[in-house]
Amino acid sequence: MPSRYPLFDRSRLLVKPLAERTNDLKLERWLALDGATPGYEHPDLATVARRLHTARERGAARLLMMGAHVLRAGVNRHIIDLMERGLISHIAMNGAGAIHDYELARIGATTESVARYIRSGEFGLWRETGELNEWIRDAAASGEGLGEHTGRRILESGFPHKDLSVYAHAYRLGVPVTVHCGIGYDILHEHPNCDGAAIGEASYTDFLIFARAMESMEGGVMLSFGSAIMAPEVYLKALAMARNVAHQQGRSIRGFTTAVFDMVPIHGDIHHELPKTDPGYYFRPHKTILVRTVADGGESYYFCGDHRATLPALRRAALSTDSGAAQ
Repeated sequence: MPSRYPLFDRSRLLVKPLAERTNDLKLERWLALDGATPGYEHPDLATVARRLHTARERGAARLLMMGAHVLRAGVNRHIIDLMERGLISHIAMNGAGAIHDYELARIGATTESVARYIRSGEFGLWRETGELNEWIRDAAASGEGLGEHTGRRILESGFPHKDLSVYAHAYRLGVPVTVHCGIGYDILHEHPNCDGAAIGEASYTDFLIFARAMESMEGGVMLSFGSAIMAPEVYLKALAMARNVAHQQGRSIRGFTTAVFDMVPIHGDIHHELPKTDPGYYFRPHKTILVRTVADGGESYYFCGDHRATLPALRRAALSTDSGAAQ
């Protein structure tokens, strides 16, 4: 039975080419791998770097969960290098991450001005970006995850800047990228060719891929960069699923490390929840990732700073650990 309520008729929309869009971020924004980066130091970075190396040696999960603005920070090459070194075994993003990665690979720019384009009703309605909806439909039809299919298509494309694509390099390296979408969150959902069922199917496949990776978290590491909702919520449900199965098998998943990298100051002890009367209580990365899920044997760390500084700093710490191991 169809809905009793009127639906928006998407055939009325005017979708324009990306060539007519002014982009806020262009190629010069993306950092060179060994170029200068903003300074950042924290005594616990070396510990997290060692945990990543140990997890790699054990074959345990090394998960990177992140918001799309981490890509906009210009650190793609640093993420790709961490994958190349085997220090990242899985990446999880929201839907916007796929959009930024695709646009950057295709046109060498991304990020439109909301303030500029929302006034004219043009925001998000760009023809080439809408091609991702066709890819999502293909992913759902083939049984591939949304991130897997997107990475493969970018890798196989003639896009001039695919060397910056985290998705393409992940597919090349066999590192799963999972995309955890919320319907109505992304500009793709404005387009006339958007298929909500396909998004749900392809993104749910990704969730199951992520949950499977969570089964290897004993002795592993989960890094959360700039994701206040997606990372803590997806991680929490997947961990519950993995622990459910592990308990039936007489195993435990509790001896692992979590590290949150964000720009929100946490007041007080990061290893204890704030009272509900404190607005900080509702910052989910704190209570979910740093406290509740490691309460029975894990360890957690918090790093407050700009992602353009903290992610390269983590890579430097990882390289120092590599050098120390070689000596």
